[in-house]
Amino acid sequence: MDGNNNKKQYMIAVVPGDGIGPEVCAAAVQVVKAATRGCSQLTFSEFEAGANCYERCGDAFPVDSQQACLDADAVLHGAAGLPGVLYPDGTEAGQDFSMKIRASLDLYANVRPIRLIEGVDSPLKRFGPGDIDYVFVRENTEGMYAARSGGNLLHDEIASDTMIITRAGTERVVRKAAELARQRNGAPRDGKRRVTIVDKSNVLRSFAFFRRVAEETLADYPDIEIDYAIVDAMTVHMVERPDSFDVIVCENLLGDILSDLGAATIGGLGMAASGEMGDRHGYFQASHGTAPDIAGKGIANPLATILSGAMMLDWLGSRHDDAPLTRAGEKIRTAVGRVLTEGQSVTGDLAGSASTVQCADAVCAALDG
Repeated sequence: MDGNNNKKQYMIAVVPGDGIGPEVCAAAVQVVKAATRGCSQLTFSEFEAGANCYERCGDAFPVDSQQACLDADAVLHGAAGLPGVLYPDGTEAGQDFSMKIRASLDLYANVRPIRLIEGVDSPLKRFGPGDIDYVFVRENTEGMYAARSGGNLLHDEIASDTMIITRAGTERVVRKAAELARQRNGAPRDGKRRVTIVDKSNVLRSFAFFRRVAEETLADYPDIEIDYAIVDAMTVHMVERPDSFDVIVCENLLGDILSDLGAATIGGLGMAASGEMGDRHGYFQASHGTAPDIAGKGIANPLATILSGAMMLDWLGSRHDDAPLTRAGEKIRTAVGRVLTEGQSVTGDLAGSASTVQCADAVCAALDG
């Protein structure tokens, strides 16, 4: 809503989480605050969820935190889950937070950009900045992960989980992918706007149905080229010709796996931002995990979470017709690019020696550069 100073106001629910989550989340909040100073007014309030929360109170996502996320204009998250903090069925308690927030906020599209930025060396040496620039749109509420807490374990001898693919769920995530393709400049190789449907439709009926519904949906977008890939072949294509992709749409589990492979080609998970979006809510976090082996050491790479913060500003700016907020998101990406190009203020995973705090400070300093 508008305040007395005519600046739009937003409440951001911050869920620091576990492991390195609080460190990278604090860095992202610092940068977002610096980038939005003088334009829109953002209020940040912290709430508890994740594995540490489960150990403390027996609930990985307390009711108060759930309500705060529902009421917020957006949610910014660090990371959740810790090895050994498990439910009786052996699944990670901390991961339950991510599953529940997706369901409660109906965050059906998990958007994961795969973009190689100047200053980062890709293991794919034939490709440089600008050559790898595509986006995964991962269906986020169905697929194999819909079986979470609902699978079957019979007499400790037989276990099963069920893949769930619906027409409505497929249609809406494919439309999200097509609309995103319309906003982009096409694949780096040929400039064509295209949506690549990835599945295992040659073997499984559920994936054949996903492909058919996706193809029917994309018929409403004659300006968008349709591409197809079987998931196992896709792992090869992502290494051999990543410049041919623009927007990739796929089921939940496949998108989870493939987007991590994509992250490896652009500097690792420390560069992998993500935004989980529905029609009314948005939830933003890095694609990486909690990295408990380096938690508390101050050496975690905060750039993926900072870039997720930029995605949050993009989403808020578009949703609320707030151009200054959108410009602030672009300022963050530009500043991250400057820091990476300069190369002195990056963390060890990017061949630097900076701490998490030093890296965040450098991004803030670069905002006005």
